[in-house]
Amino acid sequence: MSSKLKVLSNRTLVDHIRNAPVVDSEFVDTPIAILDEPERSDVDYALLADTVVQQIRKVFDPELPVNIYDLGLIYSIDLKTDHDDVTVHVRMTLTSPGCPVAGTLPGEVQRKILEAPGIKTATVELVWQPTWGRSRMSEAALLDCGLL
Repeated sequence: MSSKLKVLSNRTLVDHIRNAPVVDSEFVDTPIAILDEPERSDVDYALLADTVVQQIRKVFDPELPVNIYDLGLIYSIDLKTDHDDVTVHVRMTLTSPGCPVAGTLPGEVQRKILEAPGIKTATVELVWQPTWGRSRMSEAALLDCGLL
């Protein structure tokens, strides 16, 4: 049994998202977990989390004019510190399993995170559950795609 990946053009992808069923939910910022126990008083976790999110926002979906954070592709971010080193673990998905950048986008996310000062280790896990849907997109992303 052979499987075929369905690759969508930009226009087809936007139409696919536009026609996707809307689930009654709103964009929620990605949950960020601090794995340090106890949390360290010498670490500004809010600044660290903001830095990671800003780095991820530099990565854009190649088929849409939207960064992957606002597109809702980032499901969770875990932060852990060890002395002066910071480790980041990201769970993310793609708009569809047939996405042509499945082999490269997680690596791009990892590289962007590692560009941030103080972050020594970053891992990106590609997950498929829960399934991505348009309800995960921020209002800004919906506007950018002409869906509002």
